[in-house]
Amino acid sequence: MDFFETNFKWFFGLLALIIIYKFFKDFLSNQNKKHYFLRNSALKSDILPIKLQAYERLTLFLERITPTNLLIRVQPVSNRKIDYEQLLIQTIEQEFEHNLSQQIYLTEDCWNVILTAKNTIIQSIRNCDLSNTSKTADKFRELVLSKSMDVPSPSSVALAYLKNEVGKLIAL
Repeated sequence: MDFFETNFKWFFGLLALIIIYKFFKDFLSNQNKKHYFLRNSALKSDILPIKLQAYERLTLFLERITPTNLLIRVQPVSNRKIDYEQLLIQTIEQEFEHNLSQQIYLTEDCWNVILTAKNTIIQSIRNCDLSNTSKTADKFRELVLSKSMDVPSPSSVALAYLKNEVGKLIAL
């Protein structure tokens, strides 16, 4: 009986150690998960306003480069069509460069949509008068305006995408 009692005590002692080990291991794992969750939540709550500000700035950028808004805001400085065309493109590029750093807060797909909208608007301005029918900056301006009224602006497509991204971001 003595041998059986000794082995029985060792067995239950070992079993108790295994249970205690498992309990502490689970406890520490849960504490780590809780700490990670709290740290992540705090980080998200700190970054969310910055991300939203980036989306706001890019919304403003897209509104500013919409051809109708751009043509109203940017007046020709000379009567030459080519000067006005270059001024419009330069204005778009400057607006873009001013907001370039905002890409770190956006998804890659969203940034690509914005980049595509910008490039498409620039290309449409360049292609607006391939037949050289407008000789002056004012005539070129009228032509760009009339052609931009015929099709939806690439910036409106990008804005819709941006709004969808913000909706997902806020829903988190």
